[in-house]
Amino acid sequence: MSDEFVVVAKSRDAQGTGASRRLRKTGWTPAIVYGGEKPPQSILVEHKEIYRQMGYEAFYSHILTLDVDGKKEQVVIKAVQRHPARQQVLHADFQRVQADHAIRVRVPLHFEGEETAPGVKTGGGVLEHLLNDVEVECLPGDLPEYIEVDVSKLDVDETVHLSDLVLPKGVELYDLKHEHDSAVASIHVPRKMKDEDEEAEGETPEGEDASEDETKDEDSED
Repeated sequence: MSDEFVVVAKSRDAQGTGASRRLRKTGWTPAIVYGGEKPPQSILVEHKEIYRQMGYEAFYSHILTLDVDGKKEQVVIKAVQRHPARQQVLHADFQRVQADHAIRVRVPLHFEGEETAPGVKTGGGVLEHLLNDVEVECLPGDLPEYIEVDVSKLDVDETVHLSDLVLPKGVELYDLKHEHDSAVASIHVPRKMKDEDEEAEGETPEGEDASEDETKDEDSED
């Protein structure tokens, strides 16, 4: 993996909504780490640092090192609660990982080849991203940073599905395991452009109306 993330935390004793509110005011974000063979543990992470790390896309699809009071363990981030109006992380959930136990993590999709796709380049279509990430299941060591979606051969009204994706070795898509072959991306012509094309096709070429009128006039004179 190209990036390494270390989340420094400390154990938390104070519990409850009031305590969490006071901690947030002093620059700390309440969090929890669970899973593995250990009991869940309430922790605190420095808000400024966790907010900075969450600005990286790779943070959500990497094995993280969680350092709690100097004791390190491997985790993935499973859930984030954000303030609806302010740039503030209210709570975070971390799950411990074990090298020989499969994990489920959402990883981002990277779309490649849009500029050369026939449906875009010559068909006048636009690429619509129907999914931006997918849930994968794999061992921690096989976790990909992202999954590439090749749309370079896609034409108008064609779609890429989950079953079309090329996955790294050892990685499975959770939805496919449960027979949900969702659409990932498609190319379509915008409705406005379609309407304009249909109107153009319905118009009578210049000159036809005039010639018909002239013929009618000549017939009436005879």
